[in-house]
This record gives sequence, structure tokens and C-alpha cells, in this order.
Amino acid sequence: LTGVLDDCLCDIESIDDFNTFKIFPKIQKLQERDYFRYYKVNLKRPCPFWADDGHCSIKDCHVEPCPESKVPIGIKAGSSNKVSSHLYLDFFSNLLNQSKEAFIDWARYDDSQDHFCELDGKMFKLFQNVCLICCLFKAKQVCTHIHTEGAANTHTVISKLNTVCLTVCFLFTGESFYTWLEGLCLEKRVFYKLISGLHASINLHLCANYLLEETWGKPRWGPNVKEFTRRFDPMETKGEGPRRLKNLYFLYLIELRALSKVAPYFERSVVDLYTGNGHEDAESKALLLDIFRDTKSFRMHFDEKSMFAGDKKGAKSLKEEFRLHFKNISRIMDCVGCDKCRLWGKLQTQGLGTALKILFSEKEIQSLPENSPSKGFQLTRQEIVALVNAFGRLSTSIKELQNFKVLLQQTR
Repeated sequence: LTGVLDDCLCDIESIDDFNTFKIFPKIQKLQERDYFRYYKVNLKRPCPFWADDGHCSIKDCHVEPCPESKVPIGIKAGSSNKVSSHLYLDFFSNLLNQSKEAFIDWARYDDSQDHFCELDGKMFKLFQNVCLICCLFKAKQVCTHIHTEGAANTHTVISKLNTVCLTVCFLFTGESFYTWLEGLCLEKRVFYKLISGLHASINLHLCANYLLEETWGKPRWGPNVKEFTRRFDPMETKGEGPRRLKNLYFLYLIELRALSKVAPYFERSVVDLYTGNGHEDAESKALLLDIFRDTKSFRMHFDEKSMFAGDKKGAKSLKEEFRLHFKNISRIMDCVGCDKCRLWGKLQTQGLGTALKILFSEKEIQSLPENSPSKGFQLTRQEIVALVNAFGRLSTSIKELQNFKVLLQQTR
């Protein structure tokens, strides 16, 4: 897999080098910081498409919420969307009236703005804090159970999801799909490539952390070259596998571009990654800003200005269509029966949705005030955590792909 990607002026080799030597080591460290390892999520939201969503019966599918005693005090104080202002007002009782009004404005803006993902704000009592590092450790075990045991309810959910994807995304298979895709406008091509790239990333993680052997209670995990070949080899996939991997790189470029564009938001002194531990918070922000400097240094970013560049009325309509289609994708995540799969699905779609929100808010980000909260553009902690961790998963996927290249060469 080499050469220049479609719809941009970036080559795969440049992304591989940039990710391996600059981004991957730093994003891994950032994900381990307290601010980014806890994610507040509602896993009880009902499936909007079917009455029976086929809940997973495998015990390892369950997500255990973090004990409140282990969650940093700053994260417990304010990590939801709609009620963040009230929690902050209760926690910081010594705020000046002007600051309180700013938080209220923040919540009012969050209520009114367009989102790319379905929000769970009205069901805040059903939210729970989960430790992403803990869930990631057991997620590979769940995925293997799903593939090896073939649970009937899981198979039913997968079949339903495929049906919805065909309806909502028009994700056809085979050469006809890509012939049809080439005839679409840039905006629609981008949409379908993002969804395909997300799917490719998930498949890569499955192949890279596969249960190779389980004897006497001592499972052995590792990369499965045979499974990787089945999912991505040109012969096995009728030429579709390499296209899927190219879409993974394209998705990486989109989220990388969003990180570079949102840097001014975090560079302001009023923005603090607050957990209650001042020393760790300062280190977390310094590491995040260091990553932003790296993203800015990348010279072959995707040019989002080429999207929605037609007449204003048509561009606005197309942008709204783009947003609503992606919102439907985020709603599908509530139909996944396995809690751990649902957790990572919701996080990755919210991360991508946040990236799209950033790319379409350039003017608002450029006009941010330096020393006060903005009424024009805000990111909740939930969005920030999803953005960083979703990009971290993509960075890991690109790194795992390099490992498979070496393994395939050794096999040959």
C-alpha cells in the first residue's frame, strides 16, 4: 500500500513516518493521563431502530463503572454536556457572578448548536464513568468470544446493523460500489470514506489482538496474519481490501487536520484540563500542546475548504445532509448489544463527530477571546476525551498496519 491518497495531496509513506516517529508515542502517553482515561457514557440508551436489540449474554461484554472513590474530583465535578454549568456552579461556589454567567452561556450555546452525534444530555442520570484503559484491556477478549462462539444474539445485531448501514450509508460491496462512489461529489465521497475508514480501523484492532491460543487458562494474544489477509488481501476481498486501508489513512488525515485546527482553543490560558491535581493537569496540557505543535508541522493536511464550496444555499443544504447522515451513524451505536463494543463505538463516532464539528467551525475558533470563555465555540470534556482517544485508536491502527507489513514479508 503506497502512493498518494485520493481526494488529497498526501502520500501514505509520509503518514506512516509522521505517525510512527512523532504522533504515536505521545498520543499513547496522553491517553494514560487521568483527564483522558475516564469517559462518561450512557450505555442504557435504547436502540432507536428495533424493540429488541439483542443484548450480549457473554459475561465479559459487561462494562463495570468506575467506583466514585477512584474518579478524580475534577472529573466528577463537571463532565456532562447539558448540565455542566450547574455542576460547575455547585463545585466552584466562590466564582464571581461574571464567571457564573459565562458558564450559563456555555450551556445555552451547547443547547442551541448543531451536533454531529446524538446527545444523551436529558438522560444524565444514566451516565457512568468508565476507565478506558481497563475496558480496552478486556475488549479484545470480548471480540474473540464474539468471533469464536458466534453468540446468536450478537449475530442478530450484526445482521441488523448491516441492514441499516446499507440503508443509511449505501455501503455496497464489490467494484460497483467504488465505481458509483467516483461519480459522487467530494462531500459525499468524504462521508463514505470516513465510515469505511472507521470500519477498517476496528478490523485492524481485531486482527492485531487476536486470541491465538487458549490452553489451561493461559490465553496467548497476538497478531493473526491469516485473519488480516482474509479481511484486507486484494485476492481475498476482490480488490476491496487496499481501498479499505486507504480509507483508514484518509480518516486519520481528517482527524489530524481537526487537531491542528482546534489548537488555538486549548492554547488559551483560560482552558485547563482540570482533574483536581494541579501538577498532573499542567503536564497533561503541556503534552497536548506538544502534540498540537506536531500536527501543525505536518505539511500535507487535507484541505477542508474544498468542501461545501459551492453556492451558499446548496452548500448549506449539503452540509446539513452530511451532518444528519453522520448523526444516524452515531444512533446505530445504541443498537450494539455488547456493552464494551457499544462503549468504543460511541467513543469513536463521537470523536469523529467532534472532529467534523471543529472543521466546520473555523471562523468561531479564530475569533475566540483569549481571557474568557467563548460563546461561539465550546468543547465539553466528553467531546475532548472522545476526540483524543478516537485519534489514538487510529494512530494505533496505522502502527499495527506497519507490523503486519513486516509479518507478511517474513511469511513470504
